[in-house]
Order: sequence, then C-alpha cells, then structure tokens
Amino acid sequence: MAKRKHHHLISLLFFFLLTIPVYSRLTPSAIIREPLSLHLGRLLKSDGVESACEQTYGFLPCTETVLGNLFLILVYGFLMFKAATFLSSGSELMLEILGPGIVGGLFLPILGALPDALLILASGLSGSRETAQSQVLVGMGLLAGSTVLLLTLLWGTCVVVGKCDLSENSTSIDSQDTKGFNLTKSGVSTDKQTSDAAKIMGISVLPFIIIQLPKVFKFNSAQRVFVLICLILSVLLVLAYAFYQIFQPWVQKRRLEYVRLKLLMSGILHHFESKFLTKLTKEDGSPDASAISNLFRAIDSDSDKKIARDELHAFLVGVQFEEMGLEKEGAVDQVMEDFDTSDNNLIEEEEFIAGISKWLREARRTVSISDNNSKSFLSDFHQRTRDEHNTLIDREDGEEEVVVNKKWTTIKASLFLLVGTVMAAAFADPLVDTVHNFSQATKIPSFFISFIAMPLATNSSEAVSAIIFASRKKQKTSSLTFSEIYGGVTMNNIMCLAVFLTVVYVRHLTWDFSSEVLIILIAFIVMGFFTSFRTSFPLWTCFVAYLLYPFSIVLVYVLDYKFGWS
Repeated sequence: MAKRKHHHLISLLFFFLLTIPVYSRLTPSAIIREPLSLHLGRLLKSDGVESACEQTYGFLPCTETVLGNLFLILVYGFLMFKAATFLSSGSELMLEILGPGIVGGLFLPILGALPDALLILASGLSGSRETAQSQVLVGMGLLAGSTVLLLTLLWGTCVVVGKCDLSENSTSIDSQDTKGFNLTKSGVSTDKQTSDAAKIMGISVLPFIIIQLPKVFKFNSAQRVFVLICLILSVLLVLAYAFYQIFQPWVQKRRLEYVRLKLLMSGILHHFESKFLTKLTKEDGSPDASAISNLFRAIDSDSDKKIARDELHAFLVGVQFEEMGLEKEGAVDQVMEDFDTSDNNLIEEEEFIAGISKWLREARRTVSISDNNSKSFLSDFHQRTRDEHNTLIDREDGEEEVVVNKKWTTIKASLFLLVGTVMAAAFADPLVDTVHNFSQATKIPSFFISFIAMPLATNSSEAVSAIIFASRKKQKTSSLTFSEIYGGVTMNNIMCLAVFLTVVYVRHLTWDFSSEVLIILIAFIVMGFFTSFRTSFPLWTCFVAYLLYPFSIVLVYVLDYKFGWS
C-alpha cells in the first residue's frame, strides 16, 4: 500500500512539473515566466528561434520542437489511457450493480467509445475552418486506426495467446496446448453467438460505403447531403445496437460470469496462502513449484498423489464463498474443470502445479505494474477483486442480484466514471494539438501519427483485458474475447463515425478521405470473411490479421501521396 501511494505521488509530481513556472532569461533585460516543459523544449530547439505555438486553454505547455512534442504526446497519451482505464473500471462496477439491460446495453458501450469520440470531436472544433480541415485528419486517423488495430494486431494476438489444440471437427480443446505453433492443428474456436456479433460488426460498415457514393459516381455537389444521411444512419445504428444489447444481453452476462471466476480464483489463492502459511511465489513473483507441490501434498490426505473431489472440498472449508455469491460445490467444480486436464475427475500433482501457476500468472497480469511486486501482488489481486465486486451476490439467471453496500459501490463507480470523463474531455484537445504540432515539426502527415499512436492510448485498457481473457485458453472465454473486440469495433464505427460526421457537417468541412475509408473496408472484407462465417480459427489466420496492419499504412501512403487521392 505504501508503495502504491508513493507511485501516485510521483505521478502527481510529474504532472505538476509540466505546468510549474520557471524563470528563463531570454534577453539581458527581460525575465519571462514560463512552464518548465516549454523551457526544456526551447533548450532542445536547434535553431534558437522562440516558440510561437499556442498553449491549449491558455496555460497547458506547448512547443514547436520534435522532442518536445514527442514528450507531450507521451504525457497526454498516458493521461488519455488513464481516463480510459477509469471509464472501464467504473463501467464494470456499474454493470455489476445494475446488471445486464439498459445500463449494460446502452450506457456502458457509449462510455467505452467516449475517449475516441472526444478526441475526434476535439480534432474538428478548434480554430478556423481551415485549421479544422487540417486537424480533422487526426480524428480520421484515430477512427481508422482504432478499427484496424482491433481487427488486426489485437485479434491476431488473441489467437496466439488463446490457442489450444484443435480436434478433428476443428473445435478447440480447452486448456490443451500440445501442438505448439502448428499452423493448422492449433488455434481457437468460438460459438455461434460470436459469429453473430461479427455479422453485426459488418453491418456497421454501411455508412462508410454510402458516404463514398458521391466520390464514386462524381456527385460532388451532393456530398453534404450524403454526410447528413450517413450521420442520421449512424445515430440510428447506435440506437439499434443498444436495443439489441438490451434485449439480447448474452455478452454482458458472459462478462459477469468471468468476473465471478476472477473472484473465485482470488478467494482460493488467498485461502491457500493463509491456511498453509507460506508464499506460493518466489522473490521475483514467479510461481514457486516447490511450495505449490507442498500444498498439493497437504491437500492429498490419503497420499495417493491425486486430489479427489472430496479432498478438495474438505480443504476449502473456511473459504467464504457465500460472500462471493458462490456455492462451494460450484467452486469445487470450477477448480476441477480448470485443473483436471486429463478428464479423469482427479487432479494429479503436475496438473495442480500447472493450474495454480496459471492462476498466479493471471493474478499478476491483472494488477497494475505499479503494484506488481512479489510481496503484495497476490493480496492486491484478492483485495481488488473484492472491491471490484464489493461482495456481489450473483444468483441464477432470472433471479434478482443483490449487492452488499450498494450505496458505496455506486458512489465508487460514479467517481470512476466522472474522473474518466473529465480527464478524457480535458486532455483530448491538447493531445490533438500536440499531434498536429508534431506533424508540422517532423513533416510526417498527422494521419499516420494518429493512426499508429493514438489508438494505443485509447484502446490499451480494453486490449489488455482481451488478452487476459484469451489466455484462459477456453472456448467460452475466447468467445467472450472476440465478442468484445467485435463490439468495440461496432461502436467505433457507428458512434465515433457519427461524431466525426457531425463535425464535418457542422463545420462545413470537405469529405476527402477515400483512402482512409478504403483501408477500413478492406479490413472488414478480409476479417469479416473469417469471423462471420466460421467459428474455428487455426493459428495461420493470425498472420493474415498481422499483415493487414502494415498493408493498411502502406496503402494509404501510396494512394494519397503517389496517386493523389487526397
């Protein structure tokens, strides 16, 4: 706890240093008060000319140097990442309190796309119409970059991380990964509902097709009318997708099931350490096979080198499963399902060590890097999952959910959402300005900077969560992982596009993004073919996804700067 407080103090001090005034003698007769980052930027500037950049809000630092703008992109990008993290944490808590339905179907998907939407909004609202026309490329870069990133790099990584052996009927075998990197016999599989989510994602690309019709058929005079039509269509698709989520809340329910599993893991690991009075990890935080082996022998009461269901049940006496909203029998079933890879209804020593090690690694990945030390990460993981649920009691489907201390949990969720929203709104505009300044300083088109860098800031939280889900190596969690990716792309396409079209229409900007729309369509055509009509993805499919990312960047460059599309 002390280390975490120290980390937060360093972060606050780091942010404070951005705006703390320092004195810089520019002339023998004048001393000017300026932010430290601007002072450092001037020192880095090679030509010695005083910066003429405009400070966002009149006080945030700015610079015209390459290194100075790169530094500010990292700072503002980190702050946008933290905003997205706060929104994600608040959304999860709110979902647990109110359950699937209107909140999970309408409110939370909108919050998930909020950082991107605010950045797009900021890219087209600042300055004159000419300035907005140049800066709106940042918004288009973010819009296209987020979609392509999710469908290529993240999708492919989830296939690699979640791969299992494929059976003869191309279905993945849970927790069995003996084929290594065999391109055809190793991979992931999902359920039909996940394919349905991919089909819905395909529908979301419709506005991109319609908006290009005036360019294709040379109806340039009708471009503004088509912008309005696509804006209305995008809003209608947002509402339609929200209603689908409300009346078909299977993705939300599946997410709640996974959170219950995290709570079960944290409770059992905490119980093991407290009852056995030893650490299950080494000094570097990695699983201690020797300690886990000793724990196995303690549970194996008849010393037959196998843990039966009744032995596991007896050892788990004392775990407060009721506080987690779980039953002991269900908890034992879950442990057996996770650990018993040989399907003989017994847990052998090798299976036990592998299962506990997998849980420990997942707990270590779940906690933040600042808390990820060998002495505290497991207790932090347990406390975090308890706080995350706040003793949520999940009952069977159709029954009412009860949350103990609901008032405090609601306040906590609301604070997360408020802080995340304020941070995203506050730092969207300076991040866009900095990207634009960096583009001018380096002569690199702002589209490519925003296409590559900004999606990493706004989608990192969701990407880490998706990779952790995929690492469970279960068909059920793989289905949830890819459903979340497709849902994120869908909201990005319809909600963020609606915001972008609003800016274009209100500011009377020119729609001249043919190459950018083309790469979005190519990503959908290629990945949509895989994801909409099949449920099995051998390992070779990840290379298709990976190659699409650099191909998209090269294609935009060739079309815009060799063939003059824009």
